[in-house]
Amino acid sequence: MMKIVIADDHAVVRSGFSMILNYQPDMEVVATAADGLEAYAMVAKHRPDVLLMDLSMPPGESGLIATGKISGDFPETKILILTMYDDDDYLFHVLKNGASGYVLKNAPDEELVSAIRMVHKGGTYIHPQMATALVREFIKKDSESPDSDPFNSLSKREIEILPLIAKGYGNKEIAEKLYVSVKTVEAHKAKIMEKLNLKSRPELVEYALKKKLLDF
Repeated sequence: MMKIVIADDHAVVRSGFSMILNYQPDMEVVATAADGLEAYAMVAKHRPDVLLMDLSMPPGESGLIATGKISGDFPETKILILTMYDDDDYLFHVLKNGASGYVLKNAPDEELVSAIRMVHKGGTYIHPQMATALVREFIKKDSESPDSDPFNSLSKREIEILPLIAKGYGNKEIAEKLYVSVKTVEAHKAKIMEKLNLKSRPELVEYALKKKLLDF
């Protein structure tokens, strides 16, 4: 029996998908979560085969950031992103952060079930209309210089810290959230500003919004 965790900020969505998946003879939803932090906790507790995770979960931790953490700490759990966004950048970055697939929320139930089975077997599922965009994106990244998009030079930890800075958290608060020292946060913050060529927090907020790293 395939164990599944569903993470979405809408209770009705969690309930709906739980019903669909529990109806399948080879699937069982063992837990649900409302944001990225809760998703991490549920994965740590249940060690599911597949995590079905919404990308945008305001006001909690986003799926993009949580994907990086969970894929790093629990590589045996396959992560399938569920989102409304059919955006090339989203697709590229969720795969880069360790996701095994990407399904649009308006996809038919059968497609969702198929995608879960595919990633569980070790495959990668990309919504058909996004497959061409992904190929274009990889060709583009390959042909461009490494510095063409400085966002790609950010580490997973820097991508995690960037939205926290943009939301107004101080260095001490960020350090407590991430269980690191204040000096570590300060060093990452300086690196982020340097890599992205940003001079002020308003510029950083604008950048985070552009990259869809903030949920309000």
